[in-house]
Amino acid sequence: MAASDPAGRKPGLRTLLSHVGRAGKRVHGFVNPPVLRGSTVLVPTVADRQALAARRGEQVLTYGTGGSATHWALEDAIAAIEGGTRCYIVSTGLAAVTTPLLAFLKSGDDLLMPDSVYGPARAFATGMLKAFGVETRFYAPTLDEAGVAALMQPNTRVVYTESPGSHTFEVQDVPAIARAAHARGAKVMMDNTWGIHHFQPFQHGVDISIQAATKYLAGHSDVLIGAITVNNEDDWQVLHGAGRALGQYASPDDCWLTLRGIRTMAVRLQAQMEAGLLVAHWLRQQPEVAQVLHPGLPGAPGHELWRRDFTGACSLFGIEFKSNFTPADTHRFVEALDLFGIGASWGGYESLAIPTTGFITRTAGGPGFSGPVVRMHVGLEDPDDLIADLLRGLAALRSSGA
Repeated sequence: MAASDPAGRKPGLRTLLSHVGRAGKRVHGFVNPPVLRGSTVLVPTVADRQALAARRGEQVLTYGTGGSATHWALEDAIAAIEGGTRCYIVSTGLAAVTTPLLAFLKSGDDLLMPDSVYGPARAFATGMLKAFGVETRFYAPTLDEAGVAALMQPNTRVVYTESPGSHTFEVQDVPAIARAAHARGAKVMMDNTWGIHHFQPFQHGVDISIQAATKYLAGHSDVLIGAITVNNEDDWQVLHGAGRALGQYASPDDCWLTLRGIRTMAVRLQAQMEAGLLVAHWLRQQPEVAQVLHPGLPGAPGHELWRRDFTGACSLFGIEFKSNFTPADTHRFVEALDLFGIGASWGGYESLAIPTTGFITRTAGGPGFSGPVVRMHVGLEDPDDLIADLLRGLAALRSSGA
């Protein structure tokens, strides 16, 4: 699709998602691109095979793991959403974390990671990366530019960010962190799954943006897929080379399903943002609740940074209950809910709730909660029905007589 109209106006998100990754209205055929499955690619001559092999990193058919038009349509769409130049599709959200870390780090390097990072990312850093000779140091996610600069070492090659943290919801000052990292030659990676569309990573100093496309991009809780987006050719060559060497690949069927999910993502994001804020506001008024950890709420932790850097919010947030309640009370709370499933993912059409107290690791200083915490994801159900369900959960929470 055209990048802008004659007046220079860029298309809105709904228009972009309706048209990106398609052949266009002047091409005869179905609206949606087909699913192309295959491993072996035939070429007419040996010379043709050699010519294709020389075009590394380009969208050409060489072998199944190099992708096909189905993969490339999705990659083009996600690159456009993230505001980058190239995207690499991988098998899962975790693979979207591990692949760029392996691409840009080597034995003897130092990695800075926020203490609020996604648990499996922490486990990969302290497990496999450590075994490969990479040291990981965890920093308080709310550090400012000077704080991050003070942590930088001559061998610090990557500063990782995740904003907000997907369990404790600290919003990071990503532009400040990027300035500190770039001043010392380090790459900045960001897990931007929460901020999909709402945060434009490359406008704020990020070099590599990571998406668990399983979540909002696919949107229907039936696909496992990840995406890594970059904004320059040098980073693309490093990333693409590592991805191919690791055999990272996503099923064309999953790519097609994710591309289909993208077509409705704008309306889902808007509906879920509005419902999430409505439910979060309601929860904030309940006497059992100490605070709601939703950056989009005025007065909530991180709200000022969110207002400065984000254009909207997703539907994942936390609830800290008052200190007279116990983690066991929150277990009763989530188990009493009918419409909120107990599940570890988010970004789909269904609402979810999981207790987080006792299930997360912090080593650079805890988040400072005095009461137990539950993570909530608001789906596409009617908000009034969700609130009625939460009333049942709160009644169960109180049943201990606390």
